Amino acid sequence: MNRQRRAVMKGLAAVSLTTLSGCGGDGGNSASGQQAEAGTVSGTLPAVKFRHGVASGDPLGDRVILWTRVSPMDVLERDAGQIPVSVVVATDPELTQVVTRQVVTTSLDSDFCVKVDAQGLQPNRWYYYQFSVGSQTSPVGRTRTFPTNKQAVERARFAVVSCSNYAYGLFSVYRAVSTQTDLDFVLHLGDYIYEYGPGEYGDYPGHEPNPPHEITELAHYRLRHAQYKADPHLQATHQQFPMICIWDDHESANDSYVGGAENHDEATEGAWSQRKSDAIQAYFEWLPIRAVESEPGRIWREFSFGGLIDLFMLDTRLEGRDQPVESMTDPKRFESARRLVSEAQMQWLQSGLENSSASWRFVGQQVMFAELNVARTLDAAETAGVADLNGFNGQLLSLNMDQWDGYVSDREKILTTLRDKQIDNTVIFTGDIHTSWANEIQYDPGNLAETPLAVEFVTPSVTSPGFPEDLAGPAAVAVRAANPHMKYVELKSPGFILVDVTRERTQSEFYYVRNITGEDEVGQLDSSKTKVVGVRAGDARIVEDEPVSRPRTVRTALFHPRIRERMA
Repeated sequence: MNRQRRAVMKGLAAVSLTTLSGCGGDGGNSASGQQAEAGTVSGTLPAVKFRHGVASGDPLGDRVILWTRVSPMDVLERDAGQIPVSVVVATDPELTQVVTRQVVTTSLDSDFCVKVDAQGLQPNRWYYYQFSVGSQTSPVGRTRTFPTNKQAVERARFAVVSCSNYAYGLFSVYRAVSTQTDLDFVLHLGDYIYEYGPGEYGDYPGHEPNPPHEITELAHYRLRHAQYKADPHLQATHQQFPMICIWDDHESANDSYVGGAENHDEATEGAWSQRKSDAIQAYFEWLPIRAVESEPGRIWREFSFGGLIDLFMLDTRLEGRDQPVESMTDPKRFESARRLVSEAQMQWLQSGLENSSASWRFVGQQVMFAELNVARTLDAAETAGVADLNGFNGQLLSLNMDQWDGYVSDREKILTTLRDKQIDNTVIFTGDIHTSWANEIQYDPGNLAETPLAVEFVTPSVTSPGFPEDLAGPAAVAVRAANPHMKYVELKSPGFILVDVTRERTQSEFYYVRNITGEDEVGQLDSSKTKVVGVRAGDARIVEDEPVSRPRTVRTALFHPRIRERMA
């Protein structure tokens, strides 16, 4: 988001259990660290704490990334040297049924983060894991592997989150997600951290950004990630479920693209290439994401869930994006050479969609895909009683050119693939804009008789602000009136989407927290705001207000119990 829009929307540890197969590295920087022999560690061990909890991510059929960070306590970090860290993986919460035990090392080179690609696991299984340095132990984490395509699964459930600005309020949404009784994973669509300094974008008491200025280099990004990971509500989500994540712009700088960012001034902040490299390195160190060894910094990747789901995660931000245009009237946005993703990523996505044999094809990405007709929306806004039409116009324009509307040719390539190859059951999940949307995706949204090709569900934010209270209602009315393919629009409330998938339908349930300012209401949902939308197999028309789904309570509670939280 640019500054106008903000005002409106108010190594890798380089350690692994085994040599990584097709993954590893630090996302673009040389890795350091060593793998020690399996077993116990002898000798004098440093005093440490596990202040940042544990996390897991990128589950496959036989492996999952495990993450933690050790904080040296009896020496300065620069003097700590190599620290041996044990990791145990078991099938029970008490860690008595051990399936693997290894020792790895970490150091200042990787900011004392530890990432392990735990391999040789069984598919479609829940596991429990713990890190330790001698008798000093991390919390126990819970994670799982995905079912293989040979395993027939009938159902999946996951949460979708985005835009968690620590300076704007409490992570009540993360707490609400962590208490869900039955999720297979969490999908994070970006803006995991924000780069701003104090007072620039949020001033919630006690949540002042660390370091106390805009972050522009590696040490800064590491400190900001550490601050976020110290939050108990974020820790709780990571502790209970594996996460599949992508970055958006604020993990580097606002409105970033390949060659720069709106919030980067090379004259005062140095080369963009270095800042981008530093942001990527810190991201790969601090997030449970599997690196691609042959393509450092690549986050576009695919996951399969038992023949039920093929999930394609995109990078529409740093990998291929051209600089956004300034206006809807700029003809450059229609140019065929204009890119939001690289040619390689586009071909990978088109091929993946065409060759997928799963029941559903899901796309996880950053910015809104559906077309938003700004001119018609302004006309409808006047009818709906929006007082400040000039301000609303500025909001729409600044919002829209950052999205697929600013990169028409790339969007058309995907739509053409879906249409010409007759690819059905495609659902796009989007973050970025701090608001909730359910959109039918048509080749020509102006043709009301046209059959939709796909659907898009846009998740609300964790904390980042949506439209002002007095504008959100009329603006939502105007958007829907002018854009009939946009079936649900909510423009102000923080929350998350719970997605329940069967072979017959994909259902998205929008849940909203009561607030992000009250400590006594952290994690509490406002049931009066819950909205259910969905799509049935073979028909890309959105269905509204079906009953909420029910968790697989017996299975989850009996065989894969939650783990007890413990603050490190």
